[in-house]
Amino acid sequence: MIRVASYNIRKSVGLDRKRRPERIVEILNEMEPDVVTLQEVDRRTGARETTIPREMIEAETDLKIVDIAVRPDSIGWHGNAMLVRKDAEVLNARRHEIPFFEPRGAISAEIRLPNKTLRVVGMHLSLLRSFRRQQIRALHAQIDNGHMPTLIMGDLNEWRFEGALAEFGPDYAVNTPGASFPASRPMATLDRLILHNDLELLRGDVHKSPLAQVASDHLPIWADIRA
Repeated sequence: MIRVASYNIRKSVGLDRKRRPERIVEILNEMEPDVVTLQEVDRRTGARETTIPREMIEAETDLKIVDIAVRPDSIGWHGNAMLVRKDAEVLNARRHEIPFFEPRGAISAEIRLPNKTLRVVGMHLSLLRSFRRQQIRALHAQIDNGHMPTLIMGDLNEWRFEGALAEFGPDYAVNTPGASFPASRPMATLDRLILHNDLELLRGDVHKSPLAQVASDHLPIWADIRA
């Protein structure tokens, strides 16, 4: 069993309008993921520095940063970052260029855990449906599906159960753990997990701890999967 999670942290700014990365770190520790994808982790302007200090992740969690950034003070790519548990081996980490109206992107890495290797993709899709469709098609073109178990997760910005997500095709199982936005009164299922090639969803949910309800405008999602 592998525990995965995805979380749009809104640059570590909570509903109280305070930037407190320590809350994000504590929430990650509450969920205890083996792999987590983060969205909006870096500042959008300037040097695009991370809003969660590297040393805080290294010292206060059992996770390490997947080396994906191109800027020295960043841990992500267009705000997307990936953390994995410290004993995992990271293979072939990639940045994916996808069409965008707002700054958006996707990242992937092959993660070797005890007895299993899987591909994990983190995405943050556009607010515009036409661009979401283009972004999904672009990702398909860049990922060699092969036979490797593949998990895609992130803030997909799709309010409906179909819409642009139909672009993933019949071989991909789109899963919605629950309403995750807005954190104060969740109504929309914007954060999703998509499984491909023999990955089995055992259970999943939205993480609704008291801290998570104020730390960002999204609630994190998590799932236990069998690879």
